[in-house]
Amino acid sequence: MNTIQIIYLALIFIAVFGVALVILTQFNTKTLQDRLQIVKAGGAVESEFDQKSKISPWVGRIIELTKPVAKLSVPKEGWENSQLRIRFMNAGYRSDTAPMVFFMAKTVLTFLLPAIFILYVMISGADYAADMLLLFIITSAGLGYFLPNIFLERRIAYRKREILDSFPDAMDLIIVCVESGLGLDAALARVSEEMHMISPILGEELHLINLELRAGSSRERALRNLALRTGVEDIDTLVAMLVQSDRFGTSVAQALRVHAENLRTKRRLRAEEAAAKIALKLLFPLIFFIFPSMLLVLLGPALISINRILLPAMGGQ
Repeated sequence: MNTIQIIYLALIFIAVFGVALVILTQFNTKTLQDRLQIVKAGGAVESEFDQKSKISPWVGRIIELTKPVAKLSVPKEGWENSQLRIRFMNAGYRSDTAPMVFFMAKTVLTFLLPAIFILYVMISGADYAADMLLLFIITSAGLGYFLPNIFLERRIAYRKREILDSFPDAMDLIIVCVESGLGLDAALARVSEEMHMISPILGEELHLINLELRAGSSRERALRNLALRTGVEDIDTLVAMLVQSDRFGTSVAQALRVHAENLRTKRRLRAEEAAAKIALKLLFPLIFFIFPSMLLVLLGPALISINRILLPAMGGQ
């Protein structure tokens, strides 16, 4: 094994390890022991949110070193207040270092994937035409440039789905708190503590509303910021309804009850739609993977017996 092959295998190992590490850190759910620790801690919700915003020293050092690389993909100006910044908030990345990591990944992957492809061509000795080689290089570079966008969109979709699935339960808790005599601000504070054990994402968003209210922001501004951070249309509708109820003095509990019923109906319809798609999704794996294996197991011994006994006997006659 020569040096080029060793370098190529090392790059493949680093790439696979990095992808596995990202998947592990982004989609690792809380274990039961972690939730029990949160329950035992009682009022430790805020401290956990503060810990999530902290960055380890080695990660900060890597970000500082890769800032010149990230600047190659950073837009010239105005991106801080653009739709891209809102997408970062919708994905849950509110740190100042998130844009740098995003653009650094775009720059590195744009050059890394073509480099891996060129190493593969050099090691395998494959003979490609010049136009095909250029096409593969450009395609791999474009794929590397848009991979962070795909990851960001998937993260946004996952976060929105988590909020939509947990929001009807939060609405029920808010209704119970409001009807028991608590104000809307106190109800949101209480529900944020309870929802953090069920849905940390929604609990964090509700906790941010409480922080804004404590900082002196108005309720309308805090609720509109919630709709902006989540990017969920149903929450935007709820915020508009709560603002109107507050302005005209109508019953907040009744408005919340109507909206909670609509959210629960939508969640049930989404579950029914997903259940209806199961048969079609299972059709192709059954046809191409499971059915051939079953056919081989059931008919294999019979075919072997026919080949060993029946066919020689028929040939002898």
